[in-house]
Amino acid sequence: MRIAFIGDIVGKPGRDMLKSHLSKVRKEHEIDFVIANYENASHGFGLTMSNASELFSCGVDVMTGGNHSWDKKDVIALFDTHEILRPHNYPDEVAGTGCKVYDIGDEKLAVLNLMGHFSMPYCDNAFRCANETVKSLKGEGVENIFIDFHAEATSEKRGMMMMLQGQVSGIIGTHTHISTDDFQIAQGTAYLSDIGLSGCRDNVIGMDEKVPLKQFLTGLKGHFDIPKKCKKILQIAIMDISDGKCDSAYKLKIFDDGRVVKSEAWMEN
Repeated sequence: MRIAFIGDIVGKPGRDMLKSHLSKVRKEHEIDFVIANYENASHGFGLTMSNASELFSCGVDVMTGGNHSWDKKDVIALFDTHEILRPHNYPDEVAGTGCKVYDIGDEKLAVLNLMGHFSMPYCDNAFRCANETVKSLKGEGVENIFIDFHAEATSEKRGMMMMLQGQVSGIIGTHTHISTDDFQIAQGTAYLSDIGLSGCRDNVIGMDEKVPLKQFLTGLKGHFDIPKKCKKILQIAIMDISDGKCDSAYKLKIFDDGRVVKSEAWMEN
């Protein structure tokens, strides 16, 4: 199967890039299943019902979340009606789930959403949750497993990779909005510390730079806003998976000026 993953969709600029490009990319690259992170999709914070419908209509099959999953109260009802996940290591009492299994042709794919610990809300241990969930999935005969690890620290993301390489098909990080240059395949596991945002690319992590710059200069916080006009980017990772292993992978950076940059994941010996 060929799956694709889109990291943090930031506000209307990010949604517009999916609306403009995802259907074409899905067709041209013969993608079977699209996963996208929604947690910044509605003006940078959370997900509304209308924006969820918009993203699904663009060609997204399932959406993953993170620390902003709860910012819009619409999302609680959506957990029961739409293919929307939240980090699986939230306590069991919290609405929704962070792991679902999907039938793609005659194969199964598990999508697991986890959240890290450094500078993030309190959650159960992500590493123990990952081990237990992967073991359970394999016990059910599910070999193809993709993880969106929503974390601030690259060390946590790399640690998750070292713990699970060879056991899952892919681990791609989200949250920092800044893409890293370490897309690789090790023991059949595709890994990228952070895929980077889809949205505005000419400011501060997709947000208007005025408030963050004021905060950096004075220590005074303010409300972050999405610019009404900006230069935009769509970042999408595409992976070929069979028998639980990733055979090949590459990433596309699609710019609103028409440029497309493709980078291949390298194979570790």
